[in-house]
Amino acid sequence: MSNFSRRNFIKNSAFLTGAAWLSTAVFGCSSSVKTAKNSSPIQFLHGVASGDPLTDRLILWTKVTPEQQPDSVQLLLEVSENADFSVVQHQQLCLARKEANYCCKVDLTGLLPGRSYYYRFSDSNTMSATGHAKTLPEGSVSHVRFAVLSCSNYPAGYFHVYQQVAEQQLDAVLHLGDYIYEYEHDGYATERSVELGRALAADNQGEIISLTDYRNRYALYRSDKDLQQAHASHSFICVWDDHEITNDAWTDGAENHQPNEGDYQQRKLNALQAYYEWMPIRPLVSGQQQSLYRSFSFGDLVDLHMLDTRIEGRNVQLEYKHYTNKETGAFDTQRFVGDLTSPNRTLLGQKQQQWLQTQLLRSKARYQVLGQQVLMAKMMFPSELLSAFSKPGPELVKQIAELSALKQRAQQGDGSLTAQDKQRIESVIAYNLDAWDGYPYERELIYQTAQQQNKQLVVLAGDTHNAWASTLHDQQGKKVGIELATASVSSPGIETYLKLNTAQVEQLADVLPTLINELEYCNLHQRGYLLVSFSKTQIDAQWFFVDDITKVVYQTTLGHQQSYKL
Repeated sequence: MSNFSRRNFIKNSAFLTGAAWLSTAVFGCSSSVKTAKNSSPIQFLHGVASGDPLTDRLILWTKVTPEQQPDSVQLLLEVSENADFSVVQHQQLCLARKEANYCCKVDLTGLLPGRSYYYRFSDSNTMSATGHAKTLPEGSVSHVRFAVLSCSNYPAGYFHVYQQVAEQQLDAVLHLGDYIYEYEHDGYATERSVELGRALAADNQGEIISLTDYRNRYALYRSDKDLQQAHASHSFICVWDDHEITNDAWTDGAENHQPNEGDYQQRKLNALQAYYEWMPIRPLVSGQQQSLYRSFSFGDLVDLHMLDTRIEGRNVQLEYKHYTNKETGAFDTQRFVGDLTSPNRTLLGQKQQQWLQTQLLRSKARYQVLGQQVLMAKMMFPSELLSAFSKPGPELVKQIAELSALKQRAQQGDGSLTAQDKQRIESVIAYNLDAWDGYPYERELIYQTAQQQNKQLVVLAGDTHNAWASTLHDQQGKKVGIELATASVSSPGIETYLKLNTAQVEQLADVLPTLINELEYCNLHQRGYLLVSFSKTQIDAQWFFVDDITKVVYQTTLGHQQSYKL
């Protein structure tokens, strides 16, 4: 990358503009050709998908696998308002190009708001699965329903969660990132992959770095039938998190990128190219460069603002160890607080931050929903736990339970608490500086903007692999909204990191809401998804969990539900 301008490379790249793989068409303007012809056989091994719905358009996607390697494969797209295609309202020829990994996308316009459409791709010999997509409603809307997903690790276990989501009645699926993982065959969460028949492919067993690596990893994930079913059933609205590139990514680097792995910016561009090829997402508009942030309006009820908290403008994450003297163990509080609260410290970047503020200012919708990756709630733990977390196990649960009991006594006005007791529960520190707790100044700016417009926020989050519900407050303690976070599709939760059994982690989940001021509910050991329903009068949140991602036969339960009136 040193031989040419990164900015110009991004601006001119075909994958960002969609030139390599995007067709545009107007619904109803059909081609006179009734079939597509190719010189060699093709297969549809990775299903179909739709995404980025608007009131009048949809992105429709498929991937073909040709027997040979032609420059392009010709496909016929058919679209109907009937599931049996008894009447085909639209058909057109489109191309899946070799330079785009034989991925094909069509941005179909001229559709009607709030309508279901069915679509399929074919050539003269082979037909894809049928997909269902739905445009956004407009005007007065009474109900909107989302499934919220995050963190799907193929080697870790079966994608039962995707299969369950496919069966729901939804307006859209929101995938909040970590759609794939970049690790090698014996890396993170791969312990049972061979036993489960979910080992990484033979040509993709190393940590992914090159464009081919990323493409092959998507191909493996999209071979999963449950994931294919979810995509075929609903339109997806997606954002990336770090593992679509590599762990703990930020604008100019990542924890899991080493100097011997080449130029980070090139690796990131490889990852983004594969993402745009494989995901049903509209290409970037002029001037946004790498930007993924965008809004979706569900009539007068919900405005959904999808944010990029990962690479658009994120400053490098702070780490406590960088403020601790190695010889004395003393912590440099003054320097840490100064860096943490700096007005120049950003998670979104100035451009995205200003865009979000403008969206909140202009919106007339009942609910302002932020679809993004990391927890926004203040997850403040007693500072004595910072070192305790490095020694996971049952003793940690006992220590947290003890602190929670002290906190409960303080809330009840127990006068027998000693000064030392009070100090233990009042001296708190952020647990995860990779989340919004590591970027508090910018969080307050968003809170202030929402308050100035008399709007309460509904924040949706993923990333942690666990389920959370919190009430959000500004620095003055005024409520500014709620946060609902989904468990993972398959990635391990806190129980794995802290080496706890089910009873111990359930005990931990019971006491944490007392210990953490903003937290109201958490589930720390089950995989699942979040269902969020909006009406004129309230928000209903339901957390569903599958009992075992390592068995083919499983059960799904409603683990928790809450209703809110904002």
